[in-house]
Amino acid sequence: MFNAYELQQNHLLAALPVAAHRRMAPHLALVPMPLGMVVCESGAATRHVYFPTDCIVSLQYMMESGASSEISVVGNDGLIGVALFMGGASTSSRAVVKSAGLAYKLAAQAFRAEFNRYAELMHLSLRYTQSLITQMAQTSVCNRHHSIDQQFCRGLLLSLDRLPGNQLVMTHESIANLLGVRREGISEAAAKLQKLGVIEYSRGRITVLDRPRLESLCCECYAVVKREADRLLRSALGQD
Repeated sequence: MFNAYELQQNHLLAALPVAAHRRMAPHLALVPMPLGMVVCESGAATRHVYFPTDCIVSLQYMMESGASSEISVVGNDGLIGVALFMGGASTSSRAVVKSAGLAYKLAAQAFRAEFNRYAELMHLSLRYTQSLITQMAQTSVCNRHHSIDQQFCRGLLLSLDRLPGNQLVMTHESIANLLGVRREGISEAAAKLQKLGVIEYSRGRITVLDRPRLESLCCECYAVVKREADRLLRSALGQD
């Protein structure tokens, strides 16, 4: 039997009316998203859209040398598969799971049918895309102008906003690779935060103990991204 509550774990799905839930539910499948899974390869056609519930997917730009840099993160705030409705069919970025969990998977054809026929999904998806562009732009600015400590704080906060709890499963090495910095720099930044009692780090698990302090130590980039995302979601819900 259809249960709208099951779709509430993803903010975009939760914002859709019950009628949309009923139309989409038969086509949605809750699937595991293991750490390191490549959701979509650079240049590949978009065949499915994913709505994360408790996982985080990193959108990365891959260099010819094999090095990569994270340009944005997607969690329960949004979806993977923007190229499907933006007209490009594919993107130059690669989508990789950086914190394991679950996501709702929807075939491209079913998504297009809902997107093209009903305005609710279209409006939500386009506003989400604008917030994603803001995140990408701010990430570029942050990586250019702010310290590794501040970038690390921003990354933690963006990830926390897209998870139901206060714990991240990520190694220092994986974070360093995503930010495009040396592992030693991330280890030093994490050690400082742990000494201040802001986080607790053990065996690849980062638990945030003092979020207000973490926000105070971060640069303005996090707040810019969060304000825009909140504004666009409120606009989509008609709450402005």
